[in-house]
Amino acid sequence: MANTKSAQKAVRQIARRTAVNKARRSRMRTAVRKVEEAIAAGNRETALEAMKTAEPQLMKAAKTNQLHKNAASRKVSRLTKAIAKIAAQ
Repeated sequence: MANTKSAQKAVRQIARRTAVNKARRSRMRTAVRKVEEAIAAGNRETALEAMKTAEPQLMKAAKTNQLHKNAASRKVSRLTKAIAKIAAQ
């Protein structure tokens, strides 16, 4: 257990940041999952709508170091490519 006042404050701050990070990561994963489900169902319109919310979530995660920026860009690129494939079919 933290012994000093500053250590106790640090514990509180870490707990608060952890909660924020967990919520942000969860929102991002949910948004991506909705896009992937729409792609799997072959529903292009739903996939496009879901992508409009997923892309900012991914970029925000990259900006706040939840996800590496290249990983976020790669994910966006692959989802976009998959949506484009639906249109080609």
